[in-house]
Amino acid sequence: MAELGPVVWPPAPLRTERLVLREPSGRDRAAFIDLLASSEVRTYLGGPRPRAELENVLPEVPGRRPGVFVADHDGAMIGIVTLDRRDAERPGHVFPGAGEAELSYMLLPRAWGRGYAFEACSAALGWFADAFPREPVVLCTQVANDRSISLAVKLGFTEVERFEEFGAEQWFGVWSSAPRSG
Repeated sequence: MAELGPVVWPPAPLRTERLVLREPSGRDRAAFIDLLASSEVRTYLGGPRPRAELENVLPEVPGRRPGVFVADHDGAMIGIVTLDRRDAERPGHVFPGAGEAELSYMLLPRAWGRGYAFEACSAALGWFADAFPREPVVLCTQVANDRSISLAVKLGFTEVERFEEFGAEQWFGVWSSAPRSG
């Protein structure tokens, strides 16, 4: 993935009502492995990765790069929110060949259904809007992942198109911090 662009990274931790979005640390490694090895979390993301493989390949501090926020609740990682540049070769763009910022997230199943994903993604989008004023953000998820589509709509993403990728129909939406008319 291409870098986000000229931003200071990591930013100061982002604080919400219940969460802190911060850079990854060594204490998060076990939670990263749990996320990536979870069949529940990875249902629409190509399936779980083998835990033994993850133990061998993940660095001591997984996810330490611009665009990766750990969602921390009461001092423990419950998930991640990422903002990466969408690969130009993939389908789904606001502008032809553009490397739009793409929002992704994964939360541990114990954190599901409590509004943490909305809270964490809202904070990351707010940070992005301040760092890159008026730049759109895209989100892509399988059409079968109705919970993710519902979250995208709640966050303010508007469906732009659907297409086939990774053997499944994808929902592709765009979010803009620019004032909306109407």
